[in-house]
Amino acid sequence: MENHLKYAVFGAGSWATAIVKMLCENLGEVGWYMRSVYTKEHLLKEQHNPNYLSSVEFHTEQLKLSNDINEMAEYADVLIFAIPSAFMHSELNKLTADITSKTIVSAVKGIIPESGLLVGEHFHDIYNIPFKNIVIIAGPCHAEEVALERLSYLTISCADSKKAKTIAKSLSSNYIKTKISDDIIGTEYAAMLKNIYAIAAGIAHGLGYGDNFQSVLMSNAIREMKRFIKKMHKMKRNINNSAYLGDLLVTGYSVFSRNRMFGNMIGKGYTVKSAQMEMSMVAEGYYATKSAHLLNDKNERKTKLPIINAVYEVLYEGKDPKKTFAKLTEKLD
Repeated sequence: MENHLKYAVFGAGSWATAIVKMLCENLGEVGWYMRSVYTKEHLLKEQHNPNYLSSVEFHTEQLKLSNDINEMAEYADVLIFAIPSAFMHSELNKLTADITSKTIVSAVKGIIPESGLLVGEHFHDIYNIPFKNIVIIAGPCHAEEVALERLSYLTISCADSKKAKTIAKSLSSNYIKTKISDDIIGTEYAAMLKNIYAIAAGIAHGLGYGDNFQSVLMSNAIREMKRFIKKMHKMKRNINNSAYLGDLLVTGYSVFSRNRMFGNMIGKGYTVKSAQMEMSMVAEGYYATKSAHLLNDKNERKTKLPIINAVYEVLYEGKDPKKTFAKLTEKLD
C-alpha cells in the first residue's frame, strides 16, 4: 500500500474539513464527499467550507468533490469516514458500491446507534471488511487547531502496521506529528468515551465547580476509561499514552471542545433539546453516553462507571445536574 493510492473523505463537518486539509499537504488530489449541493458549489466558487473552518482555503484543483457517495467510494482506495455517528447508518444505507477491497478509515468518535457497534466493528460485521483493512484515526487533535496549523498529534491504529504507516505519512506535515498503534478497538473506544467525560467536565463547569474538582474528575475519568476498555477488549496498552489520556485531557479542557460546551450548557440549566438546538455542531458524547451505558448493562459483570452513569442520568433520565453531581463527588477519590 503506497501513497499513490487515491484517498477520499466522507463528511463535511469541521473534522472532515481538517482531514482534507491535512491530506492536501501531501497529495495531488483528494476526493471529498458531502451531502449538501450548496456546500459543494460554495467550495468550488469560494475555496472554503461555508459552514466549518471557513478560514481554511483550498486549491480546488486538488479536490474531487461529489454529492454521490457511491461515486466517491468507487473512486478511492482509502475511504476516510468523518461523519457524525448518529448519521453514519443513514449515509451508509446509500452505499451500493463494493467496498470489500477498500481500506476503511474511521475518524468517527462514537458508536453507530442502530447497530450498537464501533464504526470499525460495524464495517467488519456489516460490510465484511477484514480488520487488517480497518484503520482508526485518534487524537489528541482539534480540527480548529489544525485549521490554525498549530502543532497537533495523531495516532493511527491498524492491525497492519504497513497500512498504518502509509496513512500516517499521508496525514503528516510540519504541524501534524503521527504515531502508529495496533490497538484498533481500544483507541476507538477511547475516542468515544472521552466525549462523555468532556460532557461531565462541562456540566461541572456550568454548575460552578472549579479547577480542583476538574482535576479529580479527569484523574477518575482515565481510570474509569481504563476499566471500560479492558472489559471490552483486553490487551496490553498504556492508558497514559496520547491516544487515551492526551485525547481525554484536550477534549475535557479545551475551549474548542463541543462536548464540553454542550455539558456546560446543561450545567447552566439548558434542557438537552435546547442545548442541541443552540449548537451548530453535533456533540458526539450525547449518543456515546447511551451506548456506553447500554454496553455496560449487557455485561454480566458490570464495570464501575460512576461518571458515565451520572452523565446518563442527567441526559437520559432527566435527573437534576446539581443533585446528581453532588452525589458523584462522594464517589470520586
